[in-house]
Amino acid sequence: MKIDWAALGSVFGVSLVTTVALVGLFTLGVLGLSKQEQAATRGGSAALARTGAYACFALCLAAVAYGIYLIVA
Repeated sequence: MKIDWAALGSVFGVSLVTTVALVGLFTLGVLGLSKQEQAATRGGSAALARTGAYACFALCLAAVAYGIYLIVA
């Protein structure tokens, strides 16, 4: 049995980057929802914060759905 270390390293690298990106997007979404109330009290646009948060969550959902598609297909 021969292990292709380059392919294993490539899969590890892509998995690590994807995981960090998804966690970062989800964190930005949660942060946007938590800043929504502060934006409203400071006279800012709460709708903008909410829209940005929902966009982050939608990107997370799209990435997860694409991953599931790759596994199933």
